[in-house]
Amino acid sequence: MALFGNAHSIDPSAAQQDYARLLGQGEQVHAAYLLIRDTILFTDRRLILVDKQGITGKKVEYHSIPYRSITHFAVETAGTFDLDAELKIWLSGSQAPIQKTFTKGVDIYEVQAILTQFVAR
Repeated sequence: MALFGNAHSIDPSAAQQDYARLLGQGEQVHAAYLLIRDTILFTDRRLILVDKQGITGKKVEYHSIPYRSITHFAVETAGTFDLDAELKIWLSGSQAPIQKTFTKGVDIYEVQAILTQFVAR
């Protein structure tokens, strides 16, 4: 369960500038979401998971997932008592999915539509 409910979308232009060092030449951020301290970027080439670690968050892991390696994904909507929605992504060669939790500040259907757009290419 996410803390404090502050998950929200980020302006793609701002994310483009903030994460410019991670992007390849000509790569464009189409959507971005802030989840407590972590960030998810949907670019035209890949999904980037930004995982801030430790108490200070100075240590950061950048997980780059080419869309072609995603075998399938699932979204779980928020319910009456469980206010969080989840995104699960399975990668080729991996049994366990990558899971990210979204609070009700993010439209999980929008996240699913964006992922569908890139994975279905």
